[in-house]
Amino acid sequence: MDTHVLSAPAPQRARDLFGLLDSDGPEIDRRRELTPRVVDALVDRDMMRLLLPRSLGGQEIHLVEFCKTTETLALADASTAWFVNQSNVSLATSAAAMAPEAAAAICAGPRTGLAWGAKHANSQAIRVDGGYRLTGTWGFASGSRHTAWIGAHSHVRNQDGTPHIRYGRPDDRSFLFPKEKADIVDDWQVLGLRGTGSDTYSVTDLFVPDDYAPAREAPEERREPGPLYAIMSNLLYATGFCGVALGVGRRMLETYTQLARGKQNRAAVSPMAGNQAVHRQIGSLEAKLSAARAFVHEAADLVYEAAANGTLDVDRRMRLRLATTHAMNEAAEVAVACYRGAGTTAIANAAPFERRFRDAMSISQHMQGMSEHIEMAGRHILGCDNTVQWV
Repeated sequence: MDTHVLSAPAPQRARDLFGLLDSDGPEIDRRRELTPRVVDALVDRDMMRLLLPRSLGGQEIHLVEFCKTTETLALADASTAWFVNQSNVSLATSAAAMAPEAAAAICAGPRTGLAWGAKHANSQAIRVDGGYRLTGTWGFASGSRHTAWIGAHSHVRNQDGTPHIRYGRPDDRSFLFPKEKADIVDDWQVLGLRGTGSDTYSVTDLFVPDDYAPAREAPEERREPGPLYAIMSNLLYATGFCGVALGVGRRMLETYTQLARGKQNRAAVSPMAGNQAVHRQIGSLEAKLSAARAFVHEAADLVYEAAANGTLDVDRRMRLRLATTHAMNEAAEVAVACYRGAGTTAIANAAPFERRFRDAMSISQHMQGMSEHIEMAGRHILGCDNTVQWV
């Protein structure tokens, strides 16, 4: 690895990948996974250890810097940015709650990574001597085709079927194991983010040792003191995925602006560049996207600073939750407006709109962008009865 390259800030290293990601984007979409040379380039620029603790060879970069990095990657290819966010947050939050020896086993060297599927209530983890017996099926394992380790989430039960209680509450853990121990189904046939290869996988009665079953969200098991690990996974995921949404929205707007400089709409009396409605639209879209981005960076900076000095509270957490959800939705609206404004130019597979529009629409469907989060933030602001979650 080039130490001079690695001395550059993470967003700059991401920017250096633009040409490669942009050219390989269609092939990534077709393959439904990253190309080998893209994976190699991510490793060469140490993009898989952005959030990993320094004690394990990671970079522990600032949360705002991480958001800018996923945004920069998504300017070229959303699937690559999605994978980088998913793997970095999963790996870092797991490692921060694991014994050093176990964490080192899955984090050794720059060619690292961790994938897993969405949490649900239909899995089974039975507490046994020295570990757990895990059974279940999970979907949406983004990037699992490029990682050696995979994981799964489950509540823990005792052998008699009763909930296992730890720290005075039901025990909820993530279970990490080599990918070859899982049965993987190639079922990722979707609208957008195709290159994430987010397959479904299952295990049956798999023994997972204690050291490989971290309670990532339990403060009692957190071993790393850095602010990232006090922020915890929900808001780390939200910030990184928000960066992906902003990057795709920005690329759509840049592409639409370039088109408007030279296109004559056959149904209009003047070129797009001479149309006041187009002027107003592009100005409004620029303001919408830039304002959403600024809100996210402000909220992320406040959360990171509070986590660093031990004052992180639900108010700051809720503000970042609101900012990230709002920005994901604003970016989706920008993408739709640009796609529609481009007319028939946008529908061709060879054009720069079609794939990114599909990616934008798939990003907008993710749990992190759901309007229920905004409703929760509104209740918090009003002081209403509220169930605080995903913060």
